[in-house]
Amino acid sequence: MSPTLTQPPRGLPVADVVGTLGGGLLRVVIDAPSALVDDVTVAEPVQELFGQARDLVLGIGAQTAEAAVELVTRAAAGGAAAVVLRRALARDREVRGAARRHGVGLVELSDQASWAHVVWLLRGVLDRATGPAGDVTGQGPVHDELFALADACAALLDAPVTIEDTQSRVLAYSARQDVVDPIRVSTIVGRKVPDAVLTSLRGRGVFRRLARSAEPFYVPAAPDGSLRPRLVVPVRAGSEWLGSIWAVVEGPPPAELLRSLVQTASVVALHLLRLRSEADLARRVSADRLRAVLSGDLTGADQWLPAPPWRVVALGAGNGDGTAQPLDLWESAFRRGSWRQPLVAIVDEQAIALVRDPAQGDASQAPEPGTWAWLVDLTGRVVSDHPSARAAAGGAVTRPRGLPQSRGEALEALTALTTARLAGPTATVEQAWAPVTTGRAVSGIRSGAFLGPVVTLRAHDTEQGTDYAGTLAAWLDHPGDPRAAAARLHVHPNTLRYRMRRLTEVVDVDLEDPETRLALRLQLRALGH
Repeated sequence: MSPTLTQPPRGLPVADVVGTLGGGLLRVVIDAPSALVDDVTVAEPVQELFGQARDLVLGIGAQTAEAAVELVTRAAAGGAAAVVLRRALARDREVRGAARRHGVGLVELSDQASWAHVVWLLRGVLDRATGPAGDVTGQGPVHDELFALADACAALLDAPVTIEDTQSRVLAYSARQDVVDPIRVSTIVGRKVPDAVLTSLRGRGVFRRLARSAEPFYVPAAPDGSLRPRLVVPVRAGSEWLGSIWAVVEGPPPAELLRSLVQTASVVALHLLRLRSEADLARRVSADRLRAVLSGDLTGADQWLPAPPWRVVALGAGNGDGTAQPLDLWESAFRRGSWRQPLVAIVDEQAIALVRDPAQGDASQAPEPGTWAWLVDLTGRVVSDHPSARAAAGGAVTRPRGLPQSRGEALEALTALTTARLAGPTATVEQAWAPVTTGRAVSGIRSGAFLGPVVTLRAHDTEQGTDYAGTLAAWLDHPGDPRAAAARLHVHPNTLRYRMRRLTEVVDVDLEDPETRLALRLQLRALGH
């Protein structure tokens, strides 16, 4: 039977809207978990405009607690999702009480934030969230505007410019690149400052100053001449460092020009905030889509899934329980490995990825990011820093309806990897077929009562302090090789033989029968042997 196709609701939960802008601007005071936001409205009490269903209402004109309570009450009556107020009003006891009574969300705005900037940022987030499915993860006009700002800075300084984030990744650069050094060429081509240059700049205290200062500063040329002089302009939103503007200059610019650059940096900060909110929104939407399709909801899957075939991959790290820590580790590794929009999510408390598994091409070519072959190579590098990292893939499928089954197989293969039933940091279910098969049998055994000689051996071990169950498991795993079985138990082979004779006196069992040996081994595996 085909899964039911349902149209997902438009809009975002209040907490998700706030989360995309980061914690420096907005904070949820009273959440309304079931409310979705698809528009932003400025309240106009004089015109009796208090918002409507699914609106995020901005209380720009609210100056007193009484006015704020009235706004919250009227917005709730209209079905609004939440009201945004300045921090002091949002934390007022009467205002919070009104929000709770009426079941409407309440969000506080930082005292340093501009209402105009927040409106612009919210509009960008909601336009992308409620627009066509393909618009959410694309690079919107913010990137184009950043390039225009880089050109504007270049015109002010008469020098080539780059705009970078806090990880020294190039977000935009000026059209003028006539005065460049080799380091700058590498930075633009690779879209990231080379590691050797980063090490040199850190040693000179550049990044320490960037993280603490809001004022532009001049960085002289490197002593060995490898790096030409730079002007560095920190980009901040309040106390938060968002990135920086770098320009190749011949000497320190005049103070008047620096003041103009500081003003430009404030505009760049606004764009970086919006860029971050859109990137965060893209991650959230991508994760929601992946969770839905792995649960059997195929709505719109053909619009966003990459070309088949696919494999679902279960990701482990740390204690292998799939908590947020492994997800952050893997998502960071994916992006460093050039998978720009990784399909990753937490599904039922397990970190999951969806990769392509195309036919092997030219072996001399590097695997394409986002494919299973690429992930195998990447995991080998991740393991060097995180030895417990594991990646297990379910079977390859060509239709979305097969993805839930591939996910189940991936989880089984990951269990084989994390319990040392299979060697190595990566495996497909085809490679892990043996431990997966026995694992399925053991799961069935654990769901019922134990039968036969194992019950007696287990009771005898508990009462007498013997280890007949472990002895039998070692003997079954090394048929005809008492030395190997004894070595696993860390005993002499004669001790093993003695235990086996005593064991057959405790239980009547035919160890020559293949079916009996199989049944015994599976039950012993279920007991942890």
